[in-house]
Amino acid sequence: MNLLLTPYQKSDTFEKEYIAYEGEYFTIEWFYSRNEKSDVLDFFNALADSQKRKVLILFKRMGDAGRINDVTKFRNEGDKIFAFKPQPDRFLSFFHTGKKIILTNAFCKKSDKMPKNEKEKAHQRMNDYLARVAEGTYYEK
Repeated sequence: MNLLLTPYQKSDTFEKEYIAYEGEYFTIEWFYSRNEKSDVLDFFNALADSQKRKVLILFKRMGDAGRINDVTKFRNEGDKIFAFKPQPDRFLSFFHTGKKIILTNAFCKKSDKMPKNEKEKAHQRMNDYLARVAEGTYYEK
């Protein structure tokens, strides 16, 4: 399998790199805050190449096949939050209309239970994203 080690880029000039992976079933996107920062993308970029491959393989599987049946790799965490699980990391996300999955935040899992603050952060970012999309202010014109 030949996967790129960097996320999708629109051009050589700076533009937000919204798309992490674009597949037949889903487009997987990085979340950006109002101040145009994406700490989930920063987390990804800080990973070793071998760990990036694990993450991208999961994104590719979900984007191309439309599902990951293995709960050790992708799981519903409740309250509309889902987790990509490339061990030992977690990438939290939610589904959005238009066949999109928005990656909200990521962290290195250190215990059996998900940290409450990480799930709360995912919810806050989901609500922020939905509000900004409704306003028409999330995506660049």
